[in-house]
Amino acid sequence: GNKKVLVIAHSAGGWLARAAIGDGSWENTTNNAASEASPILRSSDRIRALVTVGAIHRPPENPSTCVTRGALAYTDQNYPGAFLQKEGIQYVSVGGNAIVGDKEKRENEEERAAAAARVAYTSYESVCGKGEGVCGDGVVPLEWSMLDGSRQIPLEGVLHSINEAGTVLPSDRWYGAENVIDRWLPIVMEEAGISASSSATNNDT
Repeated sequence: GNKKVLVIAHSAGGWLARAAIGDGSWENTTNNAASEASPILRSSDRIRALVTVGAIHRPPENPSTCVTRGALAYTDQNYPGAFLQKEGIQYVSVGGNAIVGDKEKRENEEERAAAAARVAYTSYESVCGKGEGVCGDGVVPLEWSMLDGSRQIPLEGVLHSINEAGTVLPSDRWYGAENVIDRWLPIVMEEAGISASSSATNNDT
């Protein structure tokens, strides 16, 4: 049909979705004997909005240390920011601000909190080149998760993963937790021009 979709991409899926959409070309493989050429389609004909959640959107200050080995730098250079916004694709970036990177355990600091800060330090350093004092969701620095030109949604106290940072304990404060989804999804729907009533109607049909 002619309906457009919301693309919601978490973590590495965020920049990979940007790379996949690329310059907006959309290959149409539908051919039939009645037409010599398939109609030319664009990504904007199929995608209403790209929503990235806890994604990395820029390479580190020293590109040689990038965990994507240059793929992210290539994407950012060739399809920067909200690249296809003028064609009608809306962009929303969601990022968490829950843990400050710190490789040293502080006096009287709870061990679990200290472990989370150390894990965050290591992850932030691999993403942006520095870890000490950097804020983020425990994996991705907040600043690095905000895509230029997008509707930016920073979320206080929200974690990257389904487990509490540095543990195997389940968390109800990660991006996919029901109470956290309620904090960002309504904004996404608004940005994409989708009303709750129209969404409910589509689900009933």
